[in-house]
Amino acid sequence: MNTWKNKLPLLGTLGPFKDKLPPLGTLGPFIALLVACVFFATQSDRFLSSQNFSLILAQVMVVGVIAIGQTLIILTAGIDLSCGMVMALGGIVMTKFAADFGLSAPVAMACGIGVTTLFGLLNGLLVTRVKLPPFIVTLGTLNIAFAITQLYSGSQTVTDIPAGMTMLGNTFKFGDASVAYGALLMLALYVLAWFGLRETAAGRHVYAVGNNAEATRLTGIPTERVLLGVYVLAGVFYGIAAVLGVARTGAGDPNAGQTENLDAITAVVLGGTSLFGGRGVVLGSLVGALIVGVFRNGLTLMGVSSVYQILVTGILVILAVATDQMSHKGAR
Repeated sequence: MNTWKNKLPLLGTLGPFKDKLPPLGTLGPFIALLVACVFFATQSDRFLSSQNFSLILAQVMVVGVIAIGQTLIILTAGIDLSCGMVMALGGIVMTKFAADFGLSAPVAMACGIGVTTLFGLLNGLLVTRVKLPPFIVTLGTLNIAFAITQLYSGSQTVTDIPAGMTMLGNTFKFGDASVAYGALLMLALYVLAWFGLRETAAGRHVYAVGNNAEATRLTGIPTERVLLGVYVLAGVFYGIAAVLGVARTGAGDPNAGQTENLDAITAVVLGGTSLFGGRGVVLGSLVGALIVGVFRNGLTLMGVSSVYQILVTGILVILAVATDQMSHKGAR
């Protein structure tokens, strides 16, 4: 069943990754999404409405963009626990800069993205230069970002922001649905990330590092530079997610990001990306985010308490990780 892996050379990840992924790894999350949609369609007449689907897209767009950065890191066999709080800090910085200094929306948003990018750089430097485990590094920066967010905002929501900062939260009519511009941006970013990982040398190097970092280094590929670039780029995506979060809520919320880190990891794992690195498709993370969104939306329509929604999400994560674990052991 796993002969496709045994036939790969040590650095097979430098070739087209589509040849090394099992069909189930690609189709499994999509099948799970379809099954979930069919189930909830039988439970609520409102579920299949176009307006409800557009609502699900709007609800997952922030976590969906964070999941792109998380996917890049997990593909290198790392993990980022700080992503949600770094996103929240970026949102506070951009809204406070606009409110306190009168900066225009584009400049303020660029400042927020700059801060999240610096946190990505910090994470990357600690992982590559100091050689600290990603789990420990990002656990530390999670707390640092949280503290800075609370101190800088005074634990107060920032509402006095220019109209331009909420533009991506606006909607346009598509049939009977009202689709948020931010949702379109999320989809465009996924297509861009998918193309970069599939068609560029840098993208193939990400897979190679996650598959076997030492062997990749021996071929002359600068693995530390690849890792550093991945963490920095992830920080950029967290900043964009902050822009979408501010656009959706119309405010800078210092209490944002409390669950987004785990939600993003959930989306990536449900999407079929291996926690052991080197395997996965970034579009699967979009499907994973949609699975979580569909479950929460469907259970809400059924009148199920939010506590049970969290319970179901936890069960899904355990099942996905268990499947990944068994697949990894069977491949050795």
